[in-house]
Order: sequence, then C-alpha cells, then structure tokens
Amino acid sequence: MLRACAKHLRALGAVRQPLLCEPRPALRSFSSKKVVYKDFSIPNPSWRRDIRLLFDEFMKKCEDGSWKCLPPGKCGSIQRTQDFKTFCLDPELRKEDLRTQTRVFTSSFEEGLGFEYVMFYNDVEKRTVCLFQGGPYLKGMPGFLHGGAIATMIDTTLGMSAVIAGGTVMTANLNINFKRPIPLCSVVVINSQLDKVEGRKVFVSGNVQSADEKTLYSEATSLFIKLDPDKSLT
Repeated sequence: MLRACAKHLRALGAVRQPLLCEPRPALRSFSSKKVVYKDFSIPNPSWRRDIRLLFDEFMKKCEDGSWKCLPPGKCGSIQRTQDFKTFCLDPELRKEDLRTQTRVFTSSFEEGLGFEYVMFYNDVEKRTVCLFQGGPYLKGMPGFLHGGAIATMIDTTLGMSAVIAGGTVMTANLNINFKRPIPLCSVVVINSQLDKVEGRKVFVSGNVQSADEKTLYSEATSLFIKLDPDKSLT
C-alpha cells in the first residue's frame, strides 16, 4: 500500500494548481542566510482525486458567501540544527521569538507525507469542515492511519470551531470514539459543530467520515476554554 501511495504522489508531483486560499506571510529565521519558503498553495500536487473533488465542491459553495475557505496553517520554521539548539536553550530568545520561530505541528512534514488538509467554515450553521488526507508518515498499524494522527486532526478541526466562536482557546477535554480504522493515504471529511458557549466554556462536537459519507470512522466531543488575554500562561 505504501508503494502504491508513493507512486501516486510521484505521479501528481508535476501538477500545480493556482493559489485559492490566502496563505500566511513567511516568517524570519534565526539564520543569517536567506531563507526560501516553500509555496504551500492549495490544492497541493500530492492531493488525491477525492480531496481535489471535495475541494472544488466547497469552493463553489464559497462563491455565494455561505462558506469560507480558511487560510492554510502552514508556517515557517527554524531552519538549522544550531538555530534549534539556540532557540531551545536560550530562555530570553525563546520568550521573545516563541510565536515567530515555531511551526504548526500539523505542517511539520514535507508535502504529501503527513497532514494534508484544508478547512471551510459556515458562519450561519456554525460548522467547520476539514478535508484531510493522511500521508504515509502517519502510519500506525500496517496499512492504517495512526490513531494519534486522526486525534490531532479532530482536535485541530474542533478547535477551529472553538477559536472562531471564542477567540484564543485551549483544549480542556477531548473524547473520541474510534469506530473503524482509517486506511493510510485515504481521504476523510472531519465535521465540526459548535454546540454551545457558556461563559469561558466552548462546547464542540464532530465526526470523521469517508469522502463519500458512507463510512463513519470516529465521533468526538470536546470542551475548550477561552483564555484570559490579561493573564500569562507562564
């Protein structure tokens, strides 16, 4: 299966689509050398046909304003081993550059090997939908996606609903019922629904389905807590 997946990714490698969602600006590096940042335009060449079709479907929904394509979470990173050591060992540097010199966990793999996804949001329905393709570096049991990888994407998707509703939040509780294993390199749809907001508590639920919506892989509920901007976490 991994060989077939890799072959499929190589076949798509020459395809490039125009930028459709707004990217985040490139971030500076500790290194004095000029850094060339990778173009994280979406759709990516590594995307399979299922996720491309779903992406096109949701982009059409965005035309009337009912849905919005959210900016991809790909960011710059620390470029060299020495930079990483300096960043981790120098408390003052770490405190100063924590937000500008780190990388979002789900973008820590090269394109096509790890977390490939895009999110859409419907403000009226308070729904977030994530189209997700798990690459070969996210393997758990042979032939299947690691449970921790899908848990990460569930938390990321439900968390996006919470962020939109409550601003800066952190996960307080995440309950997942894994119904079926997800084949490696397959495409799934993660649905997230804002349930209610009680003070600083934001309650969100969701599920993971196959691209054709015929298979239910997981169900989840989560509680997020709004952070007080006037209080430090350290």
